[in-house]
Amino acid sequence: MTDPSKPELQEEPPQLKFLRRLVTTLTVVMIGGLVVVISLLVIRLSADGPSLPESITLPDGVTAEAVTFGTGWVAVVTQDQRILILDPETSAVLQEIELK
Repeated sequence: MTDPSKPELQEEPPQLKFLRRLVTTLTVVMIGGLVVVISLLVIRLSADGPSLPESITLPDGVTAEAVTFGTGWVAVVTQDQRILILDPETSAVLQEIELK
């Protein structure tokens, strides 16, 4: 006989067990994914970028509109619609591209 003062524990249906496991698995996967994304952001943002030169000397009569730094080169867009690719150490013009 059962004791009326103690409530009986009913076994939960199989669908509810499956749903509980599914939600738990999804939670663990989402937490793991969040940890991976945050780790990758920290690694990428702490990486050293290209080293910037102290100064760049442009050829006479050239005025810069925009500057882009790359690894081993500096690109300068001039007001007379040219792109000058410069050596960051010597400021020598490595390449010149005319814009039309």
